[in-house]
Amino acid sequence: MLVTPSALAWPAGTAMVERAAALGSEIVRLSADRLSGLPDAYRDAKTTMAVVTASPSRRRLQPIPPSADWRFDLAEGCPAHCSYCYLAGSLAGPPIIRAYANIPEILDELPAAVGQGQVTSVSADRAAEGTTFECSCYTDPLAIEHLTGSLAASITRFGAWDAPVQLRFTTKFDAVGPLLGLAHNRRTRVRFSVNAQAAERHEGGAPRMAARLSALRAVAEAGYPVGLTVAPIMRVPDWASAYDRLFADVATALDGIADVDLTAELITHRFTPKSKEVLAGWYPGSPLEMDEAQRSRKMTKFGSVKWVFPKEQMAEMRRTIETELVNRLPIARLLYWT
Repeated sequence: MLVTPSALAWPAGTAMVERAAALGSEIVRLSADRLSGLPDAYRDAKTTMAVVTASPSRRRLQPIPPSADWRFDLAEGCPAHCSYCYLAGSLAGPPIIRAYANIPEILDELPAAVGQGQVTSVSADRAAEGTTFECSCYTDPLAIEHLTGSLAASITRFGAWDAPVQLRFTTKFDAVGPLLGLAHNRRTRVRFSVNAQAAERHEGGAPRMAARLSALRAVAEAGYPVGLTVAPIMRVPDWASAYDRLFADVATALDGIADVDLTAELITHRFTPKSKEVLAGWYPGSPLEMDEAQRSRKMTKFGSVKWVFPKEQMAEMRRTIETELVNRLPIARLLYWT
């Protein structure tokens, strides 16, 4: 673990260092706040955490449609080894994890944005969610919670916040035990990233689907609103049956729990030229399909290129998978397909 001087000025930064040291991690106290000498090798970078502070520009809220009104970051980077990782095209430099120590400053930015978003804040269908804040855009916060404690701090803050707001995060991990007794007051939606069983071969370092579904049941029993982030949807062998089986497994996991508040977000696989290049370097020989000849070229809202499934395939997948979702999980509220 690397730690900057400014991070050590925050109680959360000191606590992160103490937790890492107790687990046997090497602690490197840097003499300046600028990170230097970072490992270039992928595997070394993936096992390196830097405890830093979020600058004012990093604390500035960003819109994040169609998921939520606003995005804020507790950290950047993820310890998992997913060969389709979208962060490969989003974060610059070696894939180290940067955990922010100045959590109070980050959370203090949020109140001014209440009622100001353009997703749930203005949606009749999602108005009950209030103003939504997503904290897992650039990290899996549960994956590093045993070191950071940032997720529990955020859940507790939202639970005590007397306002129409909701915290949202997505995780592939299952270590939900420390979250179950928190006073969340149903203001945090815990979403699990799930996929067809055949997709697990692309998710190195993450708990298997059965473990995630057990964790889904645990947080639902603890009264949290829950969700499925089905991503990335791929044309795996016998894909229609594979996704139907996934939804059947979710239904079994939630069976017998009263008043489950369940949402679903359906996100198809896509890649950019940059993410393809980075992922090919990280995972040479990966069987993940990233063949432009099998895709359609689209432009993002930022003017860059992305490769998605052709229109006819996309329509077939959407029609089939949405129907399966309704049949297997009639309690689920579908938020979007993309």
